[in-house]
Parts: sequence; structure tokens; C-alpha cells
Amino acid sequence: QVQLVESGGGLVQPGGSLSLSCAASGITFRSYYMGWYRQAPGRQRELVAAITSARIPNYADFVAGRFTIARDNAKNTVYLTMNSLKPEDTAVYYCDAKKETNNAFNFWGQGTQVTVSS
Repeated sequence: QVQLVESGGGLVQPGGSLSLSCAASGITFRSYYMGWYRQAPGRQRELVAAITSARIPNYADFVAGRFTIARDNAKNTVYLTMNSLKPEDTAVYYCDAKKETNNAFNFWGQGTQVTVSS
């Protein structure tokens, strides 16, 4: 059974930082392209950042150097470090795993809420 379990969300003030983690089980983690998406109320889910099995990152334009994605293949975990958070970063953040050789194998976590507010 595949499980992606996100953690680390919460409430933070504007300008603050949060680190999210996603622990994967039931997949050959090193074979998967890992991503973080987010969905704010009334908006479509959008890509925040992703990282290949070779640790090559890709970021959405709105990240603008504020976020960093990383992975630890030994721990089957992907991380998202978020700095200089803005109120518009408020959303549910989802972890995504997509098999690099066959994108049909695509799994999602249940999400973790990030709220940026004073």
C-alpha cells in the first residue's frame, strides 16, 4: 500500500519560515519524481516545486528563491523549506510521487495546511 504522509504545516506570521516533510512508503522512492503542490480555497492545485531522482529541482516562478526542495532517498522523504512566507502562500500543501519511467504511477498525500497570517 502506497502512503505519502505530509507533516510540518501550521500557522506562521508573514516573513516567517516553515519546513514540510513527506515520508513515502510502498514505493521505490529513488525511482520517483517527487513534488509539492498547493491548493488555496477557490483555486486550482498548482505546482510549487519538484525534484527528480537525480536531485534536480524545479520551482514555480512565484517561489522566487524563497523555497527549497530536497530529498533523502535513504529516508524515503522529500522536504520543502519555505522562507519569507507571504499571506498568499496560504494553502493546503500536497506531496506528489510520480514514477519517472511511467507517469501513470502517480500518488498523492492527504495534504497539510499552511496558513500565513499575522
